[in-house]
Amino acid sequence: MHQRILLRARKGPFDVLTPEETFAGNWIGDNTGNLVFSHAAHKLLATSTAEITATRSPADPRLADEINERYDVFVVPLANAFRRSFVHRLTPMTRLIERLKIPVVVLGVGVQTNVDGDREYLRQIDEPVSAFCRAVLDRSYSIGVRGEVTESYLRTLGFSAVEQIGCPSMFLHGDTFRLDKPRDELSTDDRVALTISPYVASMAAVVRHHRERYPNLCYVPQDLRTLGTLLYGDAPEHRGKSGEMPLHTSHPLFVEDKVRMFVDPWTWMAHLADYDFAFGTRIHGTITALISGTPGYLFAHDSRTLELARYFDIPHRIMRDVPADVDAADLYAEADYTALNSGHKARFATITAFLAKHDLGTSFADGDSAARFDQRVRETVFPPAVRPVGAAPREELLTRIERLRDDNRALADTVAGLRGQGLRERIKQAVPGPVRRMLGR
Repeated sequence: MHQRILLRARKGPFDVLTPEETFAGNWIGDNTGNLVFSHAAHKLLATSTAEITATRSPADPRLADEINERYDVFVVPLANAFRRSFVHRLTPMTRLIERLKIPVVVLGVGVQTNVDGDREYLRQIDEPVSAFCRAVLDRSYSIGVRGEVTESYLRTLGFSAVEQIGCPSMFLHGDTFRLDKPRDELSTDDRVALTISPYVASMAAVVRHHRERYPNLCYVPQDLRTLGTLLYGDAPEHRGKSGEMPLHTSHPLFVEDKVRMFVDPWTWMAHLADYDFAFGTRIHGTITALISGTPGYLFAHDSRTLELARYFDIPHRIMRDVPADVDAADLYAEADYTALNSGHKARFATITAFLAKHDLGTSFADGDSAARFDQRVRETVFPPAVRPVGAAPREELLTRIERLRDDNRALADTVAGLRGQGLRERIKQAVPGPVRRMLGR
């Protein structure tokens, strides 16, 4: 039976956009980790009878009638959607779902509070989260959550139809997963990848220590702001500034050309596959390393990262317990992937049973569907890593300059056509994102 699936995703797994286009349109949804789990969900559902369409835009309740007519099911992969700063997006999604007549399936939603699961911090989002869950459960058998923290939270709100299924990202290769450390110990000459959440200030000392000790260290950022800094240099409000965290072009990791960012999971995974170890505060940075075959280690700094690490048995420490002089070699020696490996098949069976309950099949149980997805990935040419603007190859710099010229021409044509009242505001809205960034508007 042909199944038309609408998948909540900023972009599809085979959509090719330049880094400049990605930045201007925020096609990573602020964090490239979003693409890892949404693309993994796409592959998981890509059976021979499924037609999958990415939403590509924020939830709009006005599209409900069109969605009801064109699709058979709305699948919603989510990350830490139950958080204060996401309410302005969760509410319109709820309004959309309330108008849908088709099934709605939520994959891997999580709550965000501190590592102790502070319930009081969440009080102000209780009602919008409850409204979302009611809307979904009116159209679904259950809600798939990331781990025990989120399940416990939803149960305190009165919802019992809750299942722990982890995150689709860890199932990119189906039930096949085995990670072994390639060597007994990590040396200072080995290639080490570092992930950083810019708002976790305690990572500054960790960055400094490893930059000084590991000459082959590479910082792999995931956030939109750093993508802009790599492409165009510091934003006007950040020019001339410096700090211990790699947020500005003056930071040694930028100066030494030790920063690489990716706008697609596939190039990101290929990069990490050549590394000996990866660690840091980004949960999907760690997961991307693991599914690339590279040993990874997480510093869990909130409930969303901690519950996924616990669910999948990912080696981790709580960030507040990480000493300033922590060393990657010690983390590597400490990391034990026995439970991660041995529990994978059972965890995969859990998520496939969840999908089956909601009348969704998987590509891994559908002949060569998963292999065909992988082949299409191999045949698609994605943009290479984005490097610091001052360290990029000459050809890449010329390409960036030419794109800026095109943006300027488009801006000139737009401005020439603007007339009447509100001219200043209309110009501001019309300026392409990269140009506006460089002009400081």
